[in-house]
Amino acid sequence: MSLRDANVIIIETSRTVVRAGLGLFDLLKTPSVEIPARVGIRRGASGDTNAPTRDGSVFDAATASSSRATSALPQPMKAAVTDYLVGTQLDEAIAAGQDVIISWPFARGDVADWAQAEAIWKYVLFNQLQRRRVQNESPVLLSIAAGLSRLTYERICQMFFERFNVAGFSIMERPMAQLYAGNSLSGIVVDIGDYETDITPIYDGFIVHQAKMQMALGLKDCEIYLANLLKSNQTVMNALSPPENPLYPETLQAKLIELVQQLWRDGHIKVPSDGETAIPDDEGVTDIAAIVVAGKEKAVIESGMKKKATAKATAAELARAREIEAMDLITVQFAGHSLTLGKERHRLCEPLFDPRLVRGLDNLPSHDGEDLQRPLQELVAHAVSLTDVDQRIYIWGGLLVSGDVTRFVKGIGLALQSRLAPFMYSPEASMDIQPSGTRLLTVPEYYAEYRETGNGYAAFLGSSITAKIIFNEAGGRNYVTKSEYASRGPHSIIDMTPSLI
Repeated sequence: MSLRDANVIIIETSRTVVRAGLGLFDLLKTPSVEIPARVGIRRGASGDTNAPTRDGSVFDAATASSSRATSALPQPMKAAVTDYLVGTQLDEAIAAGQDVIISWPFARGDVADWAQAEAIWKYVLFNQLQRRRVQNESPVLLSIAAGLSRLTYERICQMFFERFNVAGFSIMERPMAQLYAGNSLSGIVVDIGDYETDITPIYDGFIVHQAKMQMALGLKDCEIYLANLLKSNQTVMNALSPPENPLYPETLQAKLIELVQQLWRDGHIKVPSDGETAIPDDEGVTDIAAIVVAGKEKAVIESGMKKKATAKATAAELARAREIEAMDLITVQFAGHSLTLGKERHRLCEPLFDPRLVRGLDNLPSHDGEDLQRPLQELVAHAVSLTDVDQRIYIWGGLLVSGDVTRFVKGIGLALQSRLAPFMYSPEASMDIQPSGTRLLTVPEYYAEYRETGNGYAAFLGSSITAKIIFNEAGGRNYVTKSEYASRGPHSIIDMTPSLI
Protein backbone atom coordinates (compact mmCIF):
# COMPACT_ATOMS: atom_id res chain seq x y z
CA MET A 1 0.00 0.00 0.00
CA SER A 2 1.39 3.42 -0.93
CA LEU A 3 0.08 6.68 0.48
CA ARG A 4 -0.30 10.07 -1.15
CA ASP A 5 2.76 12.29 -0.66
CA ALA A 6 0.52 15.32 -0.11
CA ASN A 7 -0.91 13.75 3.06
CA VAL A 8 2.35 12.64 4.68
CA ILE A 9 3.24 14.40 7.94
CA ILE A 10 6.76 14.71 9.37
CA ILE A 11 7.11 15.49 13.08
CA GLU A 12 10.61 16.03 14.47
CA THR A 13 10.76 16.01 18.26
CA SER A 14 13.96 17.16 19.96
CA ARG A 15 14.62 17.98 23.60
CA THR A 16 13.44 21.57 23.26
CA VAL A 17 11.82 22.02 19.83
CA VAL A 18 9.12 20.30 17.79
CA ARG A 19 9.09 20.84 14.02
CA ALA A 20 6.49 19.56 11.60
CA GLY A 21 5.32 19.79 8.03
CA LEU A 22 2.51 18.45 5.84
CA GLY A 23 3.20 16.98 2.41
CA LEU A 24 6.24 15.70 0.55
CA PHE A 25 7.20 17.52 -2.61
CA ASP A 26 9.74 17.04 -5.40
CA LEU A 27 11.80 19.75 -3.72
CA LEU A 28 11.65 18.78 -0.06
CA LYS A 29 10.58 21.74 2.03
CA THR A 30 11.68 23.04 5.42
CA PRO A 31 9.23 22.64 8.33
CA SER A 32 6.13 24.82 8.33
CA VAL A 33 5.60 24.40 12.08
CA GLU A 34 8.22 25.09 14.75
CA ILE A 35 7.25 25.38 18.42
CA PRO A 36 9.06 24.97 21.75
CA ALA A 37 8.65 21.42 23.09
CA ARG A 38 7.01 22.66 26.26
CA VAL A 39 3.59 22.77 27.89
CA GLY A 40 2.16 25.04 30.53
CA ILE A 41 -0.48 24.55 33.15
CA ARG A 42 -2.06 27.21 35.32
CA ARG A 43 -0.97 26.78 38.91
CA GLY A 44 -3.58 24.80 40.80
CA ALA A 45 -5.24 23.36 37.68
CA SER A 46 -3.75 19.91 38.41
CA GLY A 47 -4.21 20.06 42.17
CA ASP A 48 -0.49 20.80 42.64
CA THR A 49 0.67 24.22 43.80
CA ASN A 50 4.36 23.80 43.05
CA ALA A 51 6.42 22.24 40.29
CA PRO A 52 9.91 21.50 41.63
CA THR A 53 12.73 22.12 39.20
CA ARG A 54 16.06 20.32 38.87
CA ASP A 55 17.58 22.41 41.65
CA GLY A 56 14.52 22.20 43.93
CA SER A 57 13.18 25.71 43.34
CA VAL A 58 9.85 26.62 41.78
CA PHE A 59 9.85 27.63 38.12
CA ASP A 60 7.37 30.34 37.20
CA ALA A 61 7.27 31.02 33.47
CA ALA A 62 5.76 34.45 33.97
CA THR A 63 8.75 35.73 35.95
CA ALA A 64 11.67 33.48 35.03
CA SER A 65 11.89 33.74 31.26
CA SER A 66 15.68 33.95 31.40
CA SER A 67 16.08 30.86 33.56
CA ARG A 68 17.37 27.53 32.32
CA ALA A 69 14.05 26.48 30.82
CA THR A 70 14.61 22.74 30.60
CA SER A 71 15.34 22.58 34.29
CA ALA A 72 11.56 22.73 34.74
CA LEU A 73 11.20 19.03 34.11
CA PRO A 74 7.72 17.47 34.17
CA GLN A 75 6.45 16.33 37.51
CA PRO A 76 3.75 13.70 38.17
CA MET A 77 0.51 15.61 37.79
CA LYS A 78 -3.10 14.52 37.73
CA ALA A 79 -3.86 16.69 34.74
CA ALA A 80 -5.82 15.93 31.57
CA VAL A 81 -4.35 16.56 28.14
CA THR A 82 -6.82 19.41 27.65
CA ASP A 83 -5.53 21.19 30.78
CA TYR A 84 -2.20 21.96 29.12
CA LEU A 85 -1.38 25.09 27.14
CA VAL A 86 0.83 24.65 24.08
CA GLY A 87 2.30 26.93 21.43
CA THR A 88 0.55 30.28 21.02
CA GLN A 89 -1.87 29.43 23.84
CA LEU A 90 1.05 29.21 26.24
CA ASP A 91 2.81 32.26 24.79
CA GLU A 92 -0.32 34.36 25.31
CA ALA A 93 -0.75 33.13 28.89
CA ILE A 94 2.86 34.07 29.73
CA ALA A 95 2.53 37.46 28.02
CA ALA A 96 -0.62 38.13 30.06
CA GLY A 97 1.32 37.50 33.27
CA GLN A 98 -0.62 34.41 34.26
CA ASP A 99 0.83 32.09 36.91
CA VAL A 100 1.89 29.20 34.70
CA ILE A 101 4.04 26.16 35.46
CA ILE A 102 6.22 25.14 32.50
CA SER A 103 7.29 21.57 31.73
CA TRP A 104 9.47 20.16 28.95
CA PRO A 105 8.48 16.48 28.57
CA PHE A 106 11.32 15.60 26.15
CA ALA A 107 14.09 17.50 27.96
CA ARG A 108 15.97 14.36 29.02
CA GLY A 109 15.56 12.59 25.71
CA ASP A 110 12.86 10.12 26.75
CA VAL A 111 9.14 10.83 27.14
CA ALA A 112 8.88 11.94 30.76
CA ASP A 113 5.14 12.69 30.85
CA TRP A 114 2.71 11.08 28.43
CA ALA A 115 -0.16 13.54 28.86
CA GLN A 116 2.21 16.43 28.14
CA ALA A 117 3.67 14.68 25.09
CA GLU A 118 0.17 14.00 23.79
CA ALA A 119 -0.81 17.64 24.31
CA ILE A 120 2.13 18.81 22.17
CA TRP A 121 1.64 16.33 19.32
CA LYS A 122 -2.12 16.89 19.37
CA TYR A 123 -1.61 20.65 19.05
CA VAL A 124 0.75 20.15 16.09
CA LEU A 125 -1.55 17.76 14.24
CA PHE A 126 -4.94 19.35 14.77
CA ASN A 127 -4.22 23.00 15.51
CA GLN A 128 -1.17 23.76 13.36
CA LEU A 129 -1.55 21.27 10.51
CA GLN A 130 -5.37 21.39 10.53
CA ARG A 131 -5.91 17.64 10.38
CA ARG A 132 -9.31 16.22 11.33
CA ARG A 133 -9.29 13.25 13.65
CA VAL A 134 -12.45 11.65 12.24
CA GLN A 135 -11.12 11.59 8.67
CA ASN A 136 -7.38 11.58 9.19
CA GLU A 137 -5.80 10.35 5.96
CA SER A 138 -2.28 11.33 6.95
CA PRO A 139 0.48 8.86 7.74
CA VAL A 140 3.05 10.21 10.22
CA LEU A 141 6.79 9.73 10.48
CA LEU A 142 8.01 10.76 13.92
CA SER A 143 11.71 11.35 14.53
CA ILE A 144 12.68 11.32 18.18
CA ALA A 145 15.66 10.72 20.47
CA ALA A 146 17.76 7.60 20.00
CA GLY A 147 17.77 4.68 22.41
CA LEU A 148 14.15 4.68 23.58
CA SER A 149 12.76 1.41 24.94
CA ARG A 150 10.46 -0.90 23.02
CA LEU A 151 7.72 -0.11 25.51
CA THR A 152 8.08 3.59 24.68
CA TYR A 153 7.83 2.84 20.96
CA GLU A 154 4.68 0.80 21.54
CA ARG A 155 3.06 3.48 23.66
CA ILE A 156 3.83 6.20 21.10
CA CYS A 157 2.41 3.99 18.34
CA GLN A 158 -0.72 3.38 20.39
CA MET A 159 -1.17 7.12 20.95
CA PHE A 160 -0.91 8.02 17.27
CA PHE A 161 -3.37 5.36 16.12
CA GLU A 162 -5.89 5.43 18.96
CA ARG A 163 -5.78 9.10 19.94
CA PHE A 164 -4.91 10.72 16.61
CA ASN A 165 -6.35 8.14 14.15
CA VAL A 166 -3.39 8.35 11.73
CA ALA A 167 -3.43 6.40 8.46
CA GLY A 168 0.06 4.94 8.99
CA PHE A 169 2.92 5.39 11.41
CA SER A 170 6.69 5.04 11.63
CA ILE A 171 9.39 6.12 14.08
CA MET A 172 13.02 6.88 13.36
CA GLU A 173 15.87 8.03 15.56
CA ARG A 174 16.89 11.68 15.10
CA PRO A 175 20.66 11.12 14.78
CA MET A 176 20.04 8.62 11.99
CA ALA A 177 17.84 11.14 10.18
CA GLN A 178 20.54 13.80 10.59
CA LEU A 179 23.19 11.54 9.08
CA TYR A 180 20.89 10.63 6.16
CA ALA A 181 20.61 14.36 5.42
CA GLY A 182 24.41 14.46 5.18
CA ASN A 183 24.23 11.70 2.54
CA SER A 184 26.01 9.06 4.60
CA LEU A 185 25.32 5.83 6.48
CA SER A 186 28.32 5.90 8.81
CA GLY A 187 29.73 8.74 10.84
CA ILE A 188 29.51 10.77 14.04
CA VAL A 189 26.57 13.09 14.69
CA VAL A 190 27.25 15.92 17.13
CA ASP A 191 23.97 17.65 17.95
CA ILE A 192 24.42 20.95 19.83
CA GLY A 193 21.24 21.59 21.78
CA ASP A 194 20.24 24.43 24.06
CA TYR A 195 21.49 22.76 27.23
CA GLU A 196 23.21 19.51 26.18
CA THR A 197 25.29 18.28 23.27
CA ASP A 198 24.61 14.72 22.09
CA ILE A 199 27.32 12.63 20.42
CA THR A 200 26.14 9.61 18.44
CA PRO A 201 28.41 7.22 16.48
CA ILE A 202 26.62 5.46 13.62
CA TYR A 203 27.87 2.49 11.62
CA ASP A 204 26.29 1.27 8.39
CA GLY A 205 22.86 2.73 9.11
CA PHE A 206 22.66 1.65 12.76
CA ILE A 207 23.37 3.69 15.89
CA VAL A 208 26.05 2.24 18.16
CA HIS A 209 24.03 2.78 21.33
CA GLN A 210 26.68 1.71 23.83
CA ALA A 211 28.98 4.42 22.45
CA LYS A 212 26.60 7.38 22.71
CA MET A 213 27.88 10.28 24.81
CA GLN A 214 26.42 13.48 26.17
CA MET A 215 28.12 16.74 27.07
CA ALA A 216 26.45 18.81 29.79
CA LEU A 217 26.94 22.06 27.87
CA GLY A 218 24.97 23.65 25.07
CA LEU A 219 24.15 26.88 23.31
CA LYS A 220 22.67 28.61 26.38
CA ASP A 221 25.92 28.10 28.29
CA CYS A 222 27.83 29.60 25.36
CA GLU A 223 25.51 32.61 25.35
CA ILE A 224 26.18 33.24 29.05
CA TYR A 225 29.93 32.94 28.43
CA LEU A 226 29.92 35.51 25.62
CA ALA A 227 27.63 37.81 27.61
CA ASN A 228 30.26 37.83 30.37
CA LEU A 229 33.01 38.58 27.83
CA LEU A 230 31.05 41.56 26.52
CA LYS A 231 31.19 43.15 29.96
CA SER A 232 34.77 44.14 29.12
CA ASN A 233 33.58 46.06 26.02
CA GLN A 234 33.23 49.61 27.29
CA THR A 235 31.22 50.73 24.27
CA VAL A 236 28.60 48.12 25.04
CA MET A 237 28.62 48.70 28.80
CA ASN A 238 28.40 52.50 28.57
CA ALA A 239 25.44 52.22 26.20
CA LEU A 240 23.46 49.55 28.05
CA SER A 241 24.39 50.46 31.62
CA PRO A 242 25.71 54.06 31.76
CA PRO A 243 27.59 55.02 34.96
CA GLU A 244 25.02 57.69 35.80
CA ASN A 245 22.11 55.23 35.54
CA PRO A 246 23.44 51.66 35.89
CA LEU A 247 21.22 48.61 35.46
CA TYR A 248 20.75 45.99 38.14
CA PRO A 249 23.18 43.08 37.52
CA GLU A 250 20.35 40.65 36.68
CA THR A 251 18.80 43.12 34.21
CA LEU A 252 22.19 43.81 32.60
CA GLN A 253 22.89 40.08 32.23
CA ALA A 254 19.52 39.53 30.55
CA LYS A 255 20.20 42.43 28.16
CA LEU A 256 23.65 41.09 27.27
CA ILE A 257 22.22 37.64 26.56
CA GLU A 258 19.61 39.23 24.29
CA LEU A 259 22.45 40.99 22.46
CA VAL A 260 24.37 37.71 22.08
CA GLN A 261 21.26 36.00 20.70
CA GLN A 262 20.79 38.81 18.19
CA LEU A 263 24.43 38.54 17.13
CA TRP A 264 24.39 34.83 16.36
CA ARG A 265 20.93 34.86 14.81
CA ASP A 266 21.96 37.72 12.50
CA GLY A 267 25.02 35.77 11.34
CA HIS A 268 27.63 38.08 12.90
CA ILE A 269 29.49 35.21 14.59
CA LYS A 270 31.81 32.65 13.05
CA VAL A 271 33.90 30.03 14.81
CA PRO A 272 37.62 30.00 13.96
CA SER A 273 39.24 26.62 13.50
CA ASP A 274 42.15 25.35 15.57
CA GLY A 275 44.66 25.93 12.79
CA GLU A 276 44.62 22.40 11.40
CA THR A 277 41.80 22.96 8.94
CA ALA A 278 41.00 26.14 7.06
CA ILE A 279 38.02 27.20 5.00
CA PRO A 280 39.02 26.71 1.34
CA ASP A 281 40.01 29.99 -0.29
CA ASP A 282 38.41 31.22 -3.52
CA GLU A 283 40.89 30.18 -6.21
CA GLY A 284 39.41 32.54 -8.76
CA VAL A 285 37.67 29.83 -10.77
CA THR A 286 33.99 30.63 -11.26
CA ASP A 287 31.57 27.77 -11.89
CA ILE A 288 28.83 29.67 -13.76
CA ALA A 289 26.41 26.74 -13.81
CA ALA A 290 26.71 26.23 -10.05
CA ILE A 291 26.17 29.94 -9.43
CA VAL A 292 23.01 30.07 -11.56
CA VAL A 293 21.59 26.91 -9.96
CA ALA A 294 22.26 28.37 -6.50
CA GLY A 295 20.64 31.69 -7.47
CA LYS A 296 23.76 33.66 -6.53
CA GLU A 297 24.51 35.38 -9.85
CA LYS A 298 23.54 38.83 -8.48
CA ALA A 299 25.96 38.49 -5.56
CA VAL A 300 28.79 37.47 -7.91
CA ILE A 301 28.16 40.48 -10.18
CA GLU A 302 28.14 42.86 -7.20
CA SER A 303 31.36 41.28 -5.91
CA GLY A 304 33.03 41.81 -9.28
CA MET A 305 32.00 45.48 -9.36
CA LYS A 306 33.37 45.94 -5.83
CA LYS A 307 36.73 44.45 -6.89
CA LYS A 308 36.95 46.88 -9.81
CA ALA A 309 36.19 49.82 -7.52
CA THR A 310 38.82 48.63 -5.05
CA ALA A 311 41.42 48.40 -7.80
CA LYS A 312 41.06 52.17 -8.38
CA ALA A 313 41.44 53.03 -4.71
CA THR A 314 44.60 54.70 -3.44
CA ALA A 315 47.24 52.80 -1.52
CA ALA A 316 46.28 54.66 1.68
CA GLU A 317 42.62 53.68 1.28
CA LEU A 318 43.58 50.07 0.69
CA ALA A 319 45.81 50.05 3.77
CA ARG A 320 43.03 51.54 5.89
CA ALA A 321 40.55 48.98 4.54
CA ARG A 322 42.92 46.14 5.42
CA GLU A 323 43.39 47.59 8.92
CA ILE A 324 39.63 47.75 9.51
CA GLU A 325 39.20 44.25 8.13
CA ALA A 326 41.89 42.93 10.48
CA MET A 327 40.10 44.52 13.44
CA ASP A 328 36.90 42.79 12.30
CA LEU A 329 34.64 45.49 13.72
CA ILE A 330 30.88 45.57 13.22
CA THR A 331 28.21 48.02 14.29
CA VAL A 332 24.79 46.68 15.25
CA GLN A 333 21.56 48.28 16.36
CA PHE A 334 20.32 46.96 19.68
CA ALA A 335 17.75 48.32 22.16
CA GLY A 336 17.92 51.76 20.59
CA HIS A 337 21.72 51.90 20.71
CA SER A 338 24.39 51.68 18.03
CA LEU A 339 26.99 49.24 19.37
CA THR A 340 30.45 48.48 17.96
CA LEU A 341 31.84 45.00 18.57
CA GLY A 342 35.09 43.33 17.65
CA LYS A 343 36.52 39.85 17.41
CA GLU A 344 35.37 38.87 20.90
CA ARG A 345 31.99 37.97 19.41
CA HIS A 346 33.57 35.00 17.61
CA ARG A 347 34.37 33.35 20.96
CA LEU A 348 30.77 32.18 21.44
CA CYS A 349 31.50 28.45 21.14
CA GLU A 350 34.77 28.34 23.11
CA PRO A 351 33.18 26.60 26.15
CA LEU A 352 32.38 23.56 24.00
CA PHE A 353 36.08 23.07 23.28
CA ASP A 354 37.28 24.14 26.75
CA PRO A 355 34.54 23.74 29.40
CA ARG A 356 36.80 25.13 32.12
CA LEU A 357 36.08 28.59 30.73
CA VAL A 358 32.56 28.59 32.17
CA ARG A 359 33.42 27.37 35.65
CA GLY A 360 32.53 29.94 38.27
CA LEU A 361 30.65 32.24 35.89
CA ASP A 362 27.63 34.05 37.30
CA ASN A 363 24.24 32.99 35.95
CA LEU A 364 25.59 29.65 34.70
CA PRO A 365 22.82 27.01 34.79
CA SER A 366 23.08 24.14 37.25
CA HIS A 367 24.52 20.93 35.79
CA ASP A 368 23.67 18.60 38.66
CA GLY A 369 27.32 18.01 39.49
CA GLU A 370 28.07 16.74 35.98
CA ASP A 371 31.73 16.85 34.99
CA LEU A 372 32.45 19.88 32.81
CA GLN A 373 36.16 19.17 32.42
CA ARG A 374 36.13 17.09 29.24
CA PRO A 375 36.08 19.09 25.99
CA LEU A 376 33.81 18.17 23.11
CA GLN A 377 36.68 16.85 20.98
CA GLU A 378 37.73 14.42 23.74
CA LEU A 379 34.17 13.18 24.23
CA VAL A 380 33.76 12.58 20.49
CA ALA A 381 37.04 10.63 20.41
CA HIS A 382 36.00 8.62 23.47
CA ALA A 383 32.64 7.79 21.88
CA VAL A 384 34.37 6.43 18.77
CA SER A 385 36.79 4.44 20.95
CA LEU A 386 33.79 2.60 22.44
CA THR A 387 32.86 1.16 19.03
CA ASP A 388 34.38 -1.98 17.51
CA VAL A 389 37.91 -1.51 16.15
CA ASP A 390 36.87 -2.51 12.62
CA GLN A 391 34.04 0.05 12.62
CA ARG A 392 36.08 3.07 13.61
CA ILE A 393 37.63 3.89 10.24
CA TYR A 394 34.12 4.13 8.75
CA ILE A 395 32.69 6.11 11.68
CA TRP A 396 35.62 8.55 11.56
CA GLY A 397 34.89 8.94 7.85
CA GLY A 398 32.06 11.42 8.44
CA LEU A 399 31.41 14.18 10.98
CA LEU A 400 28.06 15.95 10.99
CA VAL A 401 27.63 18.85 13.43
CA SER A 402 24.00 19.87 13.77
CA GLY A 403 21.78 21.97 15.97
CA ASP A 404 19.82 25.19 15.58
CA VAL A 405 22.98 27.26 16.05
CA THR A 406 24.50 25.83 12.84
CA ARG A 407 21.79 27.60 10.84
CA PHE A 408 23.37 30.95 11.68
CA VAL A 409 26.92 30.42 13.01
CA LYS A 410 29.42 29.20 10.45
CA GLY A 411 32.55 27.20 11.16
CA ILE A 412 31.51 25.08 14.15
CA GLY A 413 32.02 21.86 12.21
CA LEU A 414 35.42 22.97 10.91
CA ALA A 415 36.50 24.00 14.41
CA LEU A 416 35.63 20.57 15.81
CA GLN A 417 37.14 18.76 12.82
CA SER A 418 40.47 20.54 13.29
CA ARG A 419 40.56 19.61 16.98
CA LEU A 420 39.85 15.91 16.35
CA ALA A 421 42.98 15.17 14.33
CA PRO A 422 45.21 14.28 17.36
CA PHE A 423 42.66 11.74 18.62
CA MET A 424 42.20 9.58 15.54
CA TYR A 425 45.10 7.18 15.88
CA SER A 426 44.09 3.93 17.58
CA PRO A 427 46.86 1.68 19.00
CA GLU A 428 44.45 -1.27 18.87
CA ALA A 429 43.96 -1.05 15.11
CA SER A 430 46.38 -2.22 12.43
CA MET A 431 47.87 0.38 10.10
CA ASP A 432 45.58 -0.54 7.19
CA ILE A 433 42.48 0.47 9.16
CA GLN A 434 43.81 3.69 10.70
CA PRO A 435 41.69 6.71 9.65
CA SER A 436 43.53 9.35 7.65
CA GLY A 437 41.08 12.07 8.67
CA THR A 438 37.42 12.87 9.07
CA ARG A 439 35.24 14.35 6.35
CA LEU A 440 32.87 17.15 7.31
CA LEU A 441 29.32 16.28 6.29
CA THR A 442 26.75 18.93 5.38
CA VAL A 443 23.33 19.04 3.77
CA PRO A 444 23.95 18.89 -0.01
CA GLU A 445 23.44 22.03 -2.08
CA TYR A 446 20.85 20.34 -4.31
CA TYR A 447 18.26 20.56 -1.53
CA ALA A 448 17.30 24.08 -2.57
CA GLU A 449 15.09 24.86 0.42
CA TYR A 450 17.90 23.96 2.83
CA ARG A 451 20.81 25.87 1.27
CA GLU A 452 20.89 28.64 3.85
CA THR A 453 19.99 26.53 6.89
CA GLY A 454 23.34 24.89 7.69
CA ASN A 455 22.68 21.54 9.36
CA GLY A 456 20.02 22.98 11.65
CA TYR A 457 17.19 21.23 9.84
CA ALA A 458 19.14 18.04 9.11
CA ALA A 459 16.84 15.84 11.21
CA PHE A 460 13.75 17.16 9.46
CA LEU A 461 15.30 16.73 6.01
CA GLY A 462 16.50 13.20 6.79
CA SER A 463 13.04 12.31 8.09
CA SER A 464 11.45 13.70 4.91
CA ILE A 465 13.81 11.65 2.72
CA THR A 466 12.97 8.51 4.71
CA ALA A 467 9.22 9.18 4.59
CA LYS A 468 9.34 9.63 0.81
CA ILE A 469 10.85 6.17 0.52
CA ILE A 470 8.94 4.13 3.08
CA PHE A 471 5.43 5.49 2.48
CA ASN A 472 5.77 4.75 -1.24
CA GLU A 473 6.87 1.15 -0.74
CA ALA A 474 4.50 -1.40 -2.20
CA GLY A 475 4.95 -3.77 0.74
CA GLY A 476 4.98 -1.12 3.45
CA ARG A 477 7.50 -3.02 5.53
CA ASN A 478 8.93 -0.02 7.37
CA TYR A 479 5.73 1.52 8.67
CA VAL A 480 2.58 0.31 10.38
CA THR A 481 -0.66 0.54 8.46
CA LYS A 482 -4.01 1.06 10.14
CA SER A 483 -5.08 -2.50 9.30
CA GLU A 484 -1.87 -3.95 10.74
CA TYR A 485 -2.39 -1.98 13.92
CA ALA A 486 -5.98 -3.21 14.16
CA SER A 487 -4.87 -6.83 13.91
CA ARG A 488 -1.62 -6.77 15.93
CA GLY A 489 -1.87 -3.73 18.19
CA PRO A 490 1.01 -1.54 19.45
CA HIS A 491 3.57 -4.34 19.17
CA SER A 492 3.40 -4.00 15.36
CA ILE A 493 5.76 -1.01 15.52
CA ILE A 494 8.59 -3.24 16.79
CA ASP A 495 8.67 -5.46 13.68
CA MET A 496 8.45 -2.40 11.41
CA THR A 497 11.41 -0.61 13.02
CA PRO A 498 14.76 -2.03 11.82
CA SER A 499 16.73 -0.53 14.72
CA LEU A 500 14.66 -2.55 17.20
CA ILE A 501 14.90 -5.93 15.50
